[in-house]
Amino acid sequence: MSAVMMDDRRARALNTMPPRPDGRVVLYWMSRDQRAHDNWALLYAQQWATDLHLPLRVVFTLTPTFLGATERHYEFMLAGLAETEAELRTHRIGFSLLQGDPAAQVARYAQAERAAVVVTDFSPLRLGRQWRAAVAEAAGGAVYEVDAHNVIPAWRVSDKEEFGAYTFRPKVHRLLPDYLTDFPALEDQAIGEPLPAAPDWEAVRRWLQVDTGVGPTPFFIPGPQAGAKALARFLAERLANYAHARNDPTLQGASDLSPYLHYGHLSPQRVALAVNGLRPQYTEGVTAYVEELIVRRELSDNYCLYQPHYDSLAGVKEWARRTLDDHRGDSRPATYTRDQFERAETHDAAWNAAQVEMVQRGKMHNYMRMYWAKKILEWTRSPEEAYEIAVYLNDRYELDGRDPNGYTNIAWSLGGVHVRPWPERPIFGKIRYMAYSGLLKKFDVAAYVRANATA
Repeated sequence: MSAVMMDDRRARALNTMPPRPDGRVVLYWMSRDQRAHDNWALLYAQQWATDLHLPLRVVFTLTPTFLGATERHYEFMLAGLAETEAELRTHRIGFSLLQGDPAAQVARYAQAERAAVVVTDFSPLRLGRQWRAAVAEAAGGAVYEVDAHNVIPAWRVSDKEEFGAYTFRPKVHRLLPDYLTDFPALEDQAIGEPLPAAPDWEAVRRWLQVDTGVGPTPFFIPGPQAGAKALARFLAERLANYAHARNDPTLQGASDLSPYLHYGHLSPQRVALAVNGLRPQYTEGVTAYVEELIVRRELSDNYCLYQPHYDSLAGVKEWARRTLDDHRGDSRPATYTRDQFERAETHDAAWNAAQVEMVQRGKMHNYMRMYWAKKILEWTRSPEEAYEIAVYLNDRYELDGRDPNGYTNIAWSLGGVHVRPWPERPIFGKIRYMAYSGLLKKFDVAAYVRANATA
């Protein structure tokens, strides 16, 4: 497996520079995929280190605040990073935690340590893209990004914003046999050097400047090992009935893997391989889950990669903006402030239960997530206000906040992204509507409300 072959499949150059001729190390700048194993970016960096006969180092950059992330998010991430650092150490791979502006810190480190090649993770979100572009310009050597978060690299499956799943799905299934392959094992680093001391994680926590008003959730244990156990539970207990149970929030039918996927504690490709291995026994469940895991999840990356306004109303289609404009003056059945939504103080017991579930558990059931967002549109004074509130609450409380899936779900719910216009109605115009009466036909709403009662 040469570096050139890997570049052709899963990596792309971010600058035109060759490997630095006086290079002393190969650097993997870990970001979106925070794990040692099943990580194409780390494997690619290790192959470069082998080819160039250089040591391999891993760095992670930590900012004291990040897009409204709370103590809940930082604690989940730091616990996973501590586990990953320890696992890398067993393979003689050094890990360093850089603190401060990511672009400046990585560029400075790459220059100081004479990194021949810098490899980093792909993400479609704008801030990470800005950081990677700055590092590519200043690092002093070749810089590559590797998509270890999608089964098929996002830029390879499509070169444009897809209209919907029905246009995206054929492209995925055409390429899937070539990309849904097993991983090589991470090897012990052949060209070694003295390993740095482990980060002082408690000192790091004291350095942070995050909102402590949203604390860790006991419902999800962080880290790659916990992610692997969660996958094993899903395969053993839920996959068989996934096709029928996943949309009922009173059943334990969802995979509950999104926090681990978001932080990169668990590889989506490893999940897909494990699930596909059970296709003969659970054909219906496997088919439904692969659609969600690969087609729908990677469609979200597609939307955020090619739509620069993925987190605002400006990103939705013209027909959706027009129909929402046409109904700005429609009477609302109720209006609430952001604080009232946050405290689950609406007239709708099901909506309140969904908000409480998110606040307490750190993850709202996927079906309720759609209803939750649509009702914010119905109960605010403008689509722009609804968008701002939905993004704020999602990113503040969901463990998988600030994720393409979250942004795309809000765009689907509030702006008709990836769907066609529906029959026109008040407030929503031609955006698909969801009603409380529809929930009653789907599941035991009273049981869901009881399970997520306000304190």
